[in-house]
Amino acid sequence: MTLRQRLENLPVGRKLLAALLVLLSAVLLVANLTFISAAYWITQQSMAPQALHTLGRLIASPALSSEALHSSRSAAMVLKRLDEYAPLRAAVIYDSNGNSLAQLQRGEKLQLPQRLDELERWRETAFRTNLLVDLPHPSGRPGALLLVASSELPGAFYTGTLTASLAILALSVALWFLVARQIRRLITKPIRRLEELSRQVTREENYALRANRGNQDEIGSLADAFNTMLTRMQAREQQLKGARDDAQQAFDQAQRLAEETRHSNRKLELEVQVRSKIEKKLTGFQNYLNSIIDSMPSALIALDEQLYVTQWNQEASALSGTPLDEALNQPVFLAFPSLKPFLAQLKRTAEQLRVEKIERVTWLKDEEPLHYALTFYPLMGGSGRGVVIRIDDITQRLSLEEMMVQSEKMLSVGGLAAGMAHEINNPLGAILHNVQNIRRRLSPELEKNLEQADQAGVSLPAIDQYLRARDIPRMLDGIQQAGQRAAKIVSHMLSFSRRSNRQLAPCDLPALIDQALDIAGNDFDLADGFDFKTLEIVREFDANLGPVAATANELEQVLLNLLKNAAQAIHQNEERDAPGRITLRTRQAGHWAEIQVEDNGTGMSEAVRKRIFEPFFTTKEVGQGTGLGLAVSYFIITNNHKGQMEVHSRAGQGTCFILRLPLTTVPDSHAGL
Repeated sequence: MTLRQRLENLPVGRKLLAALLVLLSAVLLVANLTFISAAYWITQQSMAPQALHTLGRLIASPALSSEALHSSRSAAMVLKRLDEYAPLRAAVIYDSNGNSLAQLQRGEKLQLPQRLDELERWRETAFRTNLLVDLPHPSGRPGALLLVASSELPGAFYTGTLTASLAILALSVALWFLVARQIRRLITKPIRRLEELSRQVTREENYALRANRGNQDEIGSLADAFNTMLTRMQAREQQLKGARDDAQQAFDQAQRLAEETRHSNRKLELEVQVRSKIEKKLTGFQNYLNSIIDSMPSALIALDEQLYVTQWNQEASALSGTPLDEALNQPVFLAFPSLKPFLAQLKRTAEQLRVEKIERVTWLKDEEPLHYALTFYPLMGGSGRGVVIRIDDITQRLSLEEMMVQSEKMLSVGGLAAGMAHEINNPLGAILHNVQNIRRRLSPELEKNLEQADQAGVSLPAIDQYLRARDIPRMLDGIQQAGQRAAKIVSHMLSFSRRSNRQLAPCDLPALIDQALDIAGNDFDLADGFDFKTLEIVREFDANLGPVAATANELEQVLLNLLKNAAQAIHQNEERDAPGRITLRTRQAGHWAEIQVEDNGTGMSEAVRKRIFEPFFTTKEVGQGTGLGLAVSYFIITNNHKGQMEVHSRAGQGTCFILRLPLTTVPDSHAGL
């Protein structure tokens, strides 16, 4: 048996005494250690330095210092006078040249400096209190005395401490014995009396015995409770005696009824056989219905009038995460917490017997938002009223609707974009052409300009100096840059409006993606204020995916757009913990070749995600974006390549664009970009 088990099995009184003894010992030990530590600290910090200063002033007196510096022998005799001084550990006398004349060592020998110029280096490694005292000499060149204090406390201190500790221990033991007697009188003896009384009651089965209450404490309350228990047991014993008599009478009557019961049992056996056959058929039919309900793609939940679950299919378990055995006979808001906001509609359906529909709700499943339609049907039957809940997943249907709406937007905006582009092109061309002509007519390199300047009596260098002073060239640069930017926007609008008549050719997706990455790294690092090459690029390409029919330059344009947006989103995400990362994937998904561009940037809200492909919609600041990049990319994928383009994003968690291109059989001889 271990020491812990022995302590746990001790009587209560001995446990208290043992705890008190341990407490007294701990207090005594901590007090002694604290006293010794304090005495040692006071000695080293106050007494030792004062003692060294006193000895230093004594030896530094003219008479003793002259004697000490006279010769090595006289120096040793002076140090010998300090041998009886207990706080001194060692001493050294140096002559006027800094050489050691004599040393005094007590106890284990210390490595003291032999020359005075070695003192500073010795002090860096010595941790004892020391003092250097100048010794005057009649010749004018003083000597020096090095005193080193002892770090040990005097033996008398330890003897006195031990004597005081023994006296305190003796007083503590006497106090402990006094407390032990009181514990034995007040706790141990009353508990022993209760124990003896309980053994006597068990041995004699005499429930009329009673315990003496004693003091008004917990033990006295325990004695009262014990007496109450004996009183109740005595009353129960009397009841049992009466019950035995009644049981005998009932036994006699039961024998008379037994014969009648045998005849009834024969009839019941026949009825049970018929009922078991019916129950088997009902069980089979119930299992068949459960299989039908579980095989349905919708989640079906049946509730009683109090909205407790009575039926629960597999789709409901998958959607809520609650298995069937935990959901049955539970309130619906506990089994399916997401339905708690619709308790009012459920109660209205059960009470007013009318169908309630919720067209669309959004719940998170595996960190992705999914959309569902809820329908509540009233349930009526022989067992009472209730509600049937049907939950249909409409995520795919809504995605298709969004794609159809987006396609209609693209078609309707196409004509508008073409008309606007043609209308803007004419004045835009005139602006850029006139800016070019202004620059040419101000150039001193053309003879015609020099002739016209001479005829007008002006100097072209003076005109050029004036224009530069008025910052006219910079203004012309601004006009030209704005015109070129407008021309680029018009070009995007024309690309967006035109239907592609290009022939699709087999493209190697990994090579095309790598080429887009090279262009992105050279094109966007300085223009956007960040270095694209510092981003981590992760390639996850499917080796089994062959060439895909596409227009290489258009697909490259889409990839460049997505890479630029991803880099800008990462640059704007100042709260990310991981470094900027763009993940590029290719894989085959059924009859589609899929390209994924995923980043760990700022992400986007659901409202922004729904409008991200709309022409001229942008979240960037004025002058930073046109809102046509993703619209044109969407048009290229869906219209020119008959593919699909999706985006999955959540605010603060990054964005993933998915491009799907239809797979067609392509000849190997045409493989390439």
